[in-house]
Amino acid sequence: MSNLEKDIKDMAVRAKKAARTLVSLSTTAKNNVLLRMAAGIDAKREYIQAENAKDLAAGKEKGLSPAMLDRLELSDKVIASMMTGLAEVAALPDPVGEIEKMLKRPNGLLVGRMRIPLGVIGMIYESRPNVTVDAAALCLKAGNAIILRGGSEAIHSNRALASVLQEVLESEGIAAAAIQVIPVTDRAAVNIMLHQEEYIDLIIPRGGEGLIRFVSETSRIPVLKHYKGVCHIYVDCDADLSLATPVIINSKAQRPGVCNALEGLLIHKDIADEYLPELAEELKRHGVKMLGCAKSVSIVSDIAPAMDSDWGTEFLDLILCVKVVGDMNEACSYIDKYGSQHTEIIISENYTNVQRFLNEVDASAVMVNTSTRFNDGGELGLGTEIGISTTKLHAYGPMGLEELTTRKFIVYGQGQVRT
Repeated sequence: MSNLEKDIKDMAVRAKKAARTLVSLSTTAKNNVLLRMAAGIDAKREYIQAENAKDLAAGKEKGLSPAMLDRLELSDKVIASMMTGLAEVAALPDPVGEIEKMLKRPNGLLVGRMRIPLGVIGMIYESRPNVTVDAAALCLKAGNAIILRGGSEAIHSNRALASVLQEVLESEGIAAAAIQVIPVTDRAAVNIMLHQEEYIDLIIPRGGEGLIRFVSETSRIPVLKHYKGVCHIYVDCDADLSLATPVIINSKAQRPGVCNALEGLLIHKDIADEYLPELAEELKRHGVKMLGCAKSVSIVSDIAPAMDSDWGTEFLDLILCVKVVGDMNEACSYIDKYGSQHTEIIISENYTNVQRFLNEVDASAVMVNTSTRFNDGGELGLGTEIGISTTKLHAYGPMGLEELTTRKFIVYGQGQVRT
């Protein structure tokens, strides 16, 4: 066993031990720690930003894009956001220990289900060091220990943040191993982490599709996957078009580089001739480049013909695929073929069509007459999210506190025996 293998295994063993102690922490104790962490980040701001400056300097030297450097920077605004996030998680209801469905069986047994932590979470993520704090806060409130492996571009920032959080844990008599950051950039550390199935209960990767696929193919531990966000809006023949336009613009242009941005637009043939030129003009005003099917190209000259490879692409840019469809059957078939089970929207005033769309379309969020951008933990009332799952086991959609727990059966008896 190499030194690195031994180090990673030791971290996993310590995390497992710490997780056992977190189960008994009261809600008050956890909330107090989270608020102390916010104060600790504020108090150590200069230290954190000095370490972050090392990452920014190295990033500039490596030629990271301005967008990547922006994600990497722990500005005063980002630090304030992390502190607010900690306070928001502290204010959320604690799911641990909640008992559901206590039923009395014919033999007198009382059978219920209690929410419990998952145990140890391993998280692999890229770029944004604020994820270190967000993920640690959610896992701690849900009673889980966490091992974090951030990108090499944020190594100094992540280690600094973890040291501040661990200092608070120790001051409150909680094992520092409840929150650990793998302190090396060696890529072999990820492979070793993914083989600690004896100690780590769930792996959550956040990043590009390549990272997610690598983790899924390599891990011996269950992986919560979020491959990509290929989100669609279907504009039905019974849509309120005055509502449709601002929803489409917001979905595509507000933040085109995020997973819940719009990538594909489907328009019913009965309204395409009238509506598409007007919509295309508005999209063009927002800098959106449109790629479309033959029918859409024949209606609007500014729409360029789409290549086969464009359909189902997550552009993460001001590029939008447009297709005219014959009916909702064709729209649903298109979504089934090209969607990524992330977010799907129908714009319609037809109750029957809306209900059918909600029932038949398979995605982590299916919405009516609103922007794709609302598929977000904070917007859906979960508080800070740890990620968005596009697979169904064991969570589907944004993951908040409840999704970082599971349930066990609890049974009260009075001497009953099975016959």
